[in-house]
Amino acid sequence: MNLLEEAWIPVRRASGQRERISPHDLTMGIDTDPIVAVDAPRPDFNGALIQFLIGLVQTAWVHGDKHWDREDMLWSPPTPQELASVFGSLKSAFDLDGDGPRFMQDLTLSPAESPADNEISALLIEFPGTQALERNTDHFVKRTNSGAMCSHCAATALHCLMTNAPSGGAGHRTSIRGGGPLSTLVVYQQADQKQPFAALWRDIACNILDVSNFDSARNTVGLQYLFPWLQSIDLTMRAGAVQPLDVHPLQVYWATPRRIRLQFEIGDPMPCAICARPSVNLVRRYLTKNYGLNYKGPWRHPLSPYYRAKVAEPFLPVHPQPDGLTYRHWLGWSLGTRRAGREIIPAAAVHAFLNLRVQPGQVRLWAFGYDMDNMKARCWYEATYPLFALSAKGEISAESAESLGSVVDLLVGASESVVQLLRWAIRDAWFGNGEARGDLGFVDAAFWNRTQQPFFTRVEQAAALCRSDSGTAFDETEPLRRGWIDLLRRTALLLFAEMAASGTVEAGNPIKLAAAHRELRRRLYDPKLLEAIGVTPVDRELGTQVPRAASRKPKRTNREIT
Repeated sequence: MNLLEEAWIPVRRASGQRERISPHDLTMGIDTDPIVAVDAPRPDFNGALIQFLIGLVQTAWVHGDKHWDREDMLWSPPTPQELASVFGSLKSAFDLDGDGPRFMQDLTLSPAESPADNEISALLIEFPGTQALERNTDHFVKRTNSGAMCSHCAATALHCLMTNAPSGGAGHRTSIRGGGPLSTLVVYQQADQKQPFAALWRDIACNILDVSNFDSARNTVGLQYLFPWLQSIDLTMRAGAVQPLDVHPLQVYWATPRRIRLQFEIGDPMPCAICARPSVNLVRRYLTKNYGLNYKGPWRHPLSPYYRAKVAEPFLPVHPQPDGLTYRHWLGWSLGTRRAGREIIPAAAVHAFLNLRVQPGQVRLWAFGYDMDNMKARCWYEATYPLFALSAKGEISAESAESLGSVVDLLVGASESVVQLLRWAIRDAWFGNGEARGDLGFVDAAFWNRTQQPFFTRVEQAAALCRSDSGTAFDETEPLRRGWIDLLRRTALLLFAEMAASGTVEAGNPIKLAAAHRELRRRLYDPKLLEAIGVTPVDRELGTQVPRAASRKPKRTNREIT
């Protein structure tokens, strides 16, 4: 089975038809019934498949002799025949089975090395480890032998593990971006509402970087510098680690930190444990051994945002956190932020595409990834957000872009302050001054969800003001910022009313409820909350503004965004 020839990628067309295609069929029917999305049975498989396709197209463009123009890739996509021709030079690296090199599998691993023999379900990120099974701590994971996977799902599971590989114990390496990285992609939206579907090809093309981003002295050497499974691991990791200068820069898409070799068997048709389709080519077990490729050094994956806590420190990939994906992260992931030494830069693919002067509403930001606690997957997060043409090289000047960044930063800061007040108030209503029991993260989740759409509406309004390039854009957003505080107050009070009385019977003390509500209102209407967002407080009795410092643009705080 060769992954560049086999029809193994599950997709959905605009008509709703579901099928499996070969990679070169991505543009088949793009003008009549286009493929609009990958359609695997698991969301993490969808994330792995879209990154596989982006990496494949990027590799074929850089390594081959086909010189596409980036914008032509969007509006004049290649035909299936052209794609098949371009992918043809990479074919030898994408055999999934056989006696020779196999896709993302260790070339030399054999039973003679006494590797571990695992059931195929252990490839899945959330599958409980040996310790969890022994201690019976896998309560929320269905403990069962997965039976067998078809070769299609096994290939996807293998790529998904290599892309997200968490810490797996002594010598079991994490992915090139660490365990469970956050991926942020640009996805295309059809502007014409009469034709609401955009092609999957456009989503891929939005995240392709110019060839100049992968300049390397190894551009003309063998494929083993791109695909490490084509040679022995000892040859790839001669110095004990794999540094960016040791291999072709495109290997960032094809990193294989784990030593794995799938065990194929041919038998009677049997339903796959993942997709339920009958298959005769099955994978029940795989061999694995520790001390795979150890990726070290300044690797920068094009599909992930990066951060550093101090200027002197190296950039590290962003990972999802237990609080989920909310609009408080949006500024760093889309435009980047820098506050008191802490810096977040967007994924290279996001930054490059926004510099093409996209039209408002034309694209969105798709963010997804695992929240990992060492080896344990706590949650899979996935969300999409609007993207605006805000680059200083695009529609607005550098000064106006800075003003907009300041406005967005203040809006998010106000939200963080108010959600903290709400959480404290609900805790006090239920427990008084006693110790809070349990996790109140659901309060934050409800608040962020309730205010997300209004937030992006105000960001769009602020962007329109900043595009005026008047030099007073920040001042002109004061009514917007004042209105935002009013909305946050109303939302907090409404959520308090909905949640505070829903505690246990013994916690439902009317005196505590009333006191917590009164204190919440007092804090919400504290003038300091307005001052923090750059708004002049108003004396409600006199109807006049309360004097404050002369500087009208507040200093940006060093809030944590991870």
